[in-house]
Amino acid sequence: MPGSHLFQELTKGFPTITGIRWFNLSVLVLTPAVAMYGLLRAPIMPKTVTCAIGYYIYTMLGITAGYHRLWSHRSYNASFPLQVFLILAGASAVQGSCYWWARRHRSHHRYTDTDLDPYNSERGLLWTHIGWIIFDSNLKAGPAEITDLRKDPLVQWQHRWYFYIQAVFGYILPMCIPGLLWNDWLGGFYFVGALRMTAAHHSTFAINSIAHYLGSTPYDDKHTPRDHLISALLTMGEGYHNFHHQFPMDYRNAFRWYQWDPTKWFIATCHWLGLASHLRVFPSNEIEKGALTMKLKALKDIQDSLEWPVTSDKLPVVTWETFQEESKSRTLLLVSGFVHDASEFLDNHPGGRALLASSTGKDMTAAFFGGVYGHSHAAHNLLAMMRVGILNGGVEMPLEQVVPPSQRLFVASNRPAESERLITPLEE
Repeated sequence: MPGSHLFQELTKGFPTITGIRWFNLSVLVLTPAVAMYGLLRAPIMPKTVTCAIGYYIYTMLGITAGYHRLWSHRSYNASFPLQVFLILAGASAVQGSCYWWARRHRSHHRYTDTDLDPYNSERGLLWTHIGWIIFDSNLKAGPAEITDLRKDPLVQWQHRWYFYIQAVFGYILPMCIPGLLWNDWLGGFYFVGALRMTAAHHSTFAINSIAHYLGSTPYDDKHTPRDHLISALLTMGEGYHNFHHQFPMDYRNAFRWYQWDPTKWFIATCHWLGLASHLRVFPSNEIEKGALTMKLKALKDIQDSLEWPVTSDKLPVVTWETFQEESKSRTLLLVSGFVHDASEFLDNHPGGRALLASSTGKDMTAAFFGGVYGHSHAAHNLLAMMRVGILNGGVEMPLEQVVPPSQRLFVASNRPAESERLITPLEE
């Protein structure tokens, strides 16, 4: 049944479950439940909605510009104030400490689509989206180099005090902002807190799931990461995931200027303000090489799917007399030394059936190449598909026109018994 097939596709590759991460499960179940209750019961104030959107952007930047591009990939340098801004924003997402998050993301890049990848896309869409977060299993993340994270005092401070920090920036502050400023405590709790957090959770999770499932592979198709506008819209620009996995040190996820990547624009703005420096970019020449390679590969696939003319080495070589004899029973045309069977094309010829029928057994090279009509590239391609042979000598050469004996060439041979050997036009 279609439903069961979809479920198998979504859950294929599930590892052996050894336990449940109850804190993670509680957050991922209770938070959307609270948000849904608020949508049904609580009044919705425009100012609170605006606050929820603003705090969502703050939260997502903490993940995309902070946890991901700064600490996981070191794609740029951030000033200390910017680091504080981002690491607190990352904590507001309630997705674990930066140290925990970045360590697993480095494993993901090092072991993409293998059992050492903590969110291996080969395990199914549901597992990569949320299963690996709420279940303990027999699969573990592969080792990764995290010396810099261990030595980073801000990362270690946040890791040490993470549960207190996430409580303040994930729950308390979102409720207090609308509560203190315009007395909407419930709206702050339900919308700026729970609804914003739910949206941030699944937007981020989409980087691990949908971004490996939906879209194209314009730079490399060895692994599952893909580029798609929908994924980019859901993830503040992280949806150009094929580019990112090919060039992970680049501070951009979207290489083209018109592609949606607000995180890139945020980092560039911080650079302009003097808050960020050493923005790392992969050489454009090498990026274009990767794109060209994939385009050529796609063209090769199209080429292989098409039917092409029989190659010259597989066509029989025939004499002028044979060509003449065969042309009595079918419409054979000589063009550029190739014999073409146009019998099945008579009724489709734009010039009419009679024009081709009257040309059988003739050399139509001059006529085809503009003597009568300048044929298109499509006509040349179609004609090539009609090849059935090669005329010996390439041009009209009946027996009475064969070179007379007095003008034939003789060549010396190393063998005395064959000091002179006649070369005729029919010999190879």
